[in-house]
Amino acid sequence: MNKEEQELRKKSPIQIRNKKASFEYFFTDTFTAGIVLTGTEIKSIRAGKASLVDSFCVIYKGEVWVKGMSISPYFYGGYTNHEMKRDRKLLLNKREIHRLEEAQKQIGYTIVPTLVFIDAHGRAKMDIAVAKGKKEFDKRQTLREKQDKREMDRAMKHY
Repeated sequence: MNKEEQELRKKSPIQIRNKKASFEYFFTDTFTAGIVLTGTEIKSIRAGKASLVDSFCVIYKGEVWVKGMSISPYFYGGYTNHEMKRDRKLLLNKREIHRLEEAQKQIGYTIVPTLVFIDAHGRAKMDIAVAKGKKEFDKRQTLREKQDKREMDRAMKHY
């Protein structure tokens, strides 16, 4: 990912994060994928009404799908509204899908969505990561580092 992409991602008004994933997993490799959406789903994402909690990715017949992603029904949708939780296809090229398949075959590795954002062209994109589960002591260490950082920030405000 180059600096321009990072700048655009930071400027994106919508950034729906999967905070639980960064606590539960170590990320080894990341990819950016497009999401196949229906009409009212993109409107709900632009309104910030989506959640990545308990979502994960699977590879089925050479295609990557995200399962468990929740996009709330659009308020003005009417009868054309979408299902809240349905499987959504992710758009990646064959080389990236092959790399994901190889990584997923390794024991202890999974594919998790980490971020949904709107790119410069107004399209919804998703960052996914190949992740390895953390052990209990790793989680405690993460909490300890987070608490130490918070205390240091608090101490710096007093000076």
